[in-house]
Amino acid sequence: MTDAVTTLPLWLEIIVAVLVLSGAGLALLGSSGLLRLPTFFERVHAPSIIATLGCWLIMHGTVLYFSVADRSLALHALLIAVFVAISVPIMSIFLMRAALFRARQMGHPPVPTTLSQPKPEAEPASTAPQDVRV
Repeated sequence: MTDAVTTLPLWLEIIVAVLVLSGAGLALLGSSGLLRLPTFFERVHAPSIIATLGCWLIMHGTVLYFSVADRSLALHALLIAVFVAISVPIMSIFLMRAALFRARQMGHPPVPTTLSQPKPEAEPASTAPQDVRV
């Protein structure tokens, strides 16, 4: 940018404002799940999905603004959004696995059993004839 202040067409400013404000609103909505949801697993799930979508909306607004202002394609925000889109699901999976491991160790009842170990099978009914006394 050569000028300190770049003026954009009004229609472009409206599109950028809608993208950035809706992204910020979605990120705030996802963060409110931290306060409202009761269990840890629900608290991790809400922000990871909704905040990632908010990040993508902010990224689109940023790319649009700087591409028009600089008159060249600005992809620096795309790198940030790709990093967030890759790292947030991985981070939430690791956090949930660690919490699940700890909950199993503490013996919390609503925690599902592990899927890596086979379930113990019930003893099969014997097909051999039984001795019946009359």
